[in-house]
Amino acid sequence: MTIVLAVLLGATQFAKAQSPVITITGYISSNTTWTKDNIYLLSGFVYVNNGATLTIEPGTLIKGDKFTKGALIVSRGAKLIADGTVTEPIVFTSNGPAGFRTYGDWGGIILLGKASINQPGGEAIIEGGVDDGLGNGTYGGGLTPDDNDNSGIVRYVRIEYPGIAFTSNNEINGLTCGGIGSGTILEHIQVSYSGDDAFEFFGGTVNAKHLIAFRALDDDFDTDNGYRGKLQFLYSLRDPNVADISSSNGFESDNDATGSTNTPVTHPMFSNVTIAGPKVTTNAFNASYKRGAHLRRNTQTSIYNSILMGYPSGLMIDGSATEGNATSGILQVRNTVLSGCTNNFEVASGSTFDIGGWFNTASFGNTTYPANADVMLTDAFNLSGPNPLPAAGSPVLTGASFADLTDSFFEVVTYRGAFGTTDWTLGWAEWNPNNANYTFINEIKNLTGIGIYPNPMSSQSTLEFNLLEAGNVNIVITDLSGRFISQVMNSQMAAGNHSVEIFNKHLSAGMYFIQMRTGNDNLVLKLNITD
Repeated sequence: MTIVLAVLLGATQFAKAQSPVITITGYISSNTTWTKDNIYLLSGFVYVNNGATLTIEPGTLIKGDKFTKGALIVSRGAKLIADGTVTEPIVFTSNGPAGFRTYGDWGGIILLGKASINQPGGEAIIEGGVDDGLGNGTYGGGLTPDDNDNSGIVRYVRIEYPGIAFTSNNEINGLTCGGIGSGTILEHIQVSYSGDDAFEFFGGTVNAKHLIAFRALDDDFDTDNGYRGKLQFLYSLRDPNVADISSSNGFESDNDATGSTNTPVTHPMFSNVTIAGPKVTTNAFNASYKRGAHLRRNTQTSIYNSILMGYPSGLMIDGSATEGNATSGILQVRNTVLSGCTNNFEVASGSTFDIGGWFNTASFGNTTYPANADVMLTDAFNLSGPNPLPAAGSPVLTGASFADLTDSFFEVVTYRGAFGTTDWTLGWAEWNPNNANYTFINEIKNLTGIGIYPNPMSSQSTLEFNLLEAGNVNIVITDLSGRFISQVMNSQMAAGNHSVEIFNKHLSAGMYFIQMRTGNDNLVLKLNITD
């Protein structure tokens, strides 16, 4: 086995910041405004607490630090006013340079509120390892919840390269909402390249419109712990080669982790969703892809006027309790299309539930098509820049019904799926964030003379560098999703020339990153292992 280690970023490749860089750490405990003439760097967990409001101007750039896995947590009673515009969206992204941003570069955004959830005592600690012991990681209103709670505005916002696993089944998602109330506004939000779910809602009643889940690792829209919001105009598009070992789905929904009857029961209502799975572009896709919608553990999630396409399984209703919700009419799938799935339907092993007969009940208005081309979307599957509008003559331009959606939140349209004749992603969404020309945060100041030899190498190589000032040097190896593989070193080093041995620790063939940090200097090096 041979390892080829190439330096991808050197001191001369970092442009000096064109805007002042403000590093944010710890707590924001009083009203604060971030302005678009600055760049903000989230270092570690940053909490908005003490009832404070963080206001972010349209056009502001916020970067999450790759090495401290920066994240923004808005605690109960605090607010985030991130109200961008179609021409000046607010962008949260990786602080990696163009070409080398990847899944899980930073944590993500967590909003916590006081609405009702179905956990004991009406409150719980949010996933992701962000509990600080002071209550700033707790969500839900306890015994006196406020389902109209207001955690602020997130509108015309992009969240790129977030999502990290604190431990197994304990992750930060792109946008995590815990107990958020319906006074909060969530509109026009794109989560791209999340290292876990794009969006996850833990309880609460917040509503949302115009959400994009682009190339997420795990699930696109995950709901649990009593979430009961209304959502319309949602679009997800997947990279067929990238999925999570836990199984990647379009929708995933539980009442709670055990499938209990705890109330309030998870019962979101989705309308006009387009879920474009891995089979829309190829039949050779990651084996961890599973279902367009996996409804399980006593959920009552209902889906209307939507398109689930290109998954190994289109719809799975999983478990006797969830099947009972479907047959009683509490869980509904209406006027919805399944297309291009290996199997349209799936149930739990041993179940006798006739999910196909249920789905095809004439009054439900559902449809299945053998091929994705039958739906006639113009170019909804182009990962470099999709055109998701239905083509002229598409069967999904008609067929929507709002007979079961009488709430004024829902905009009554004739089409099924996220789009009719207007592309609401134009102007603010970004389909190639890895090469987006974001201003670099740091100029390399303390590292010079970087070199690696031999190159290529068989079993080990030497990384050389000159440290201009004494400081801690941290070098790790990660996979392309940014997940830690091994520690090379993490030590205080004197100023001067240094050599560090890099060993092949039985890594399988493929591409990896070596990440090197000292002070404010960050380097990313490419590690290519071939047989």
